[in-house]
Amino acid sequence: MVVTVLRGVSVVLRPTAPDDVPALAAIRATPEVRARWRGEDDLGADVAADLADPDVHPFTVEHEGRVVGMIQWYAEEEPDYRHAGIDIFLAPTVHGRGLGCDAVRTLARHLIDDHGHHRLVIDPAADNTAAIRCYEKAGFRPVGIMRQYERGTDGTWHDGLLMDLLAAELVR
Repeated sequence: MVVTVLRGVSVVLRPTAPDDVPALAAIRATPEVRARWRGEDDLGADVAADLADPDVHPFTVEHEGRVVGMIQWYAEEEPDYRHAGIDIFLAPTVHGRGLGCDAVRTLARHLIDDHGHHRLVIDPAADNTAAIRCYEKAGFRPVGIMRQYERGTDGTWHDGLLMDLLAAELVR
């Protein structure tokens, strides 16, 4: 089995392994991440479910040798609609350092160059200005607001922003 390790400027993305679950669950449990990337009460089970899902391809994000988050991708393989989507979360202790943008660019480059995707999508909460700025730096552009897209922790529906990137627009 070939293990794909992707190297960015400051991050290393490697396939997520079962040994990563406790560290990733701890990051997912932080209030800052939990507000944006929710799940069941057992976050370890959520991360393990991502590992077991054959349609999701998770990578652990490492910076300076330590686990700082996870980025994953999924694909729509219908030939007439083929594209890939990206999701990411990082530990609040590394927010604001450009690691998210580095991870997104690194994975986007892999999806375009190695998997032949011509279009990528990402869907942050419409009020998540830091994430939106990060994705724009990688070349993603806003497509439109998805109204009442996700239920918040307060039980109300919140808007999402659909963003996409065409292969030629990737900021390498």
